[in-house]
Amino acid sequence: MNEITDRIKSPTPKFFKRIRTIGLTLGAVGGALLTAPITLPTTVVTIAGYLATAGIVASAISTVAKDDTRVDK
Repeated sequence: MNEITDRIKSPTPKFFKRIRTIGLTLGAVGGALLTAPITLPTTVVTIAGYLATAGIVASAISTVAKDDTRVDK
């Protein structure tokens, strides 16, 4: 369990920071479409669900990516 905490606290490479930002954006767009107060076509709702899921997964994975060259051992 301590390894996971150390990994999350370690510096994130620039590339994965971009991926995290894109993932958060996809998740927000998907969430906004899923909670829209109007009735949307089934296809749009399905795509919104996939966007939200992809955004959450991309953000989670990019958060635990670490830069081994910067970590003090």
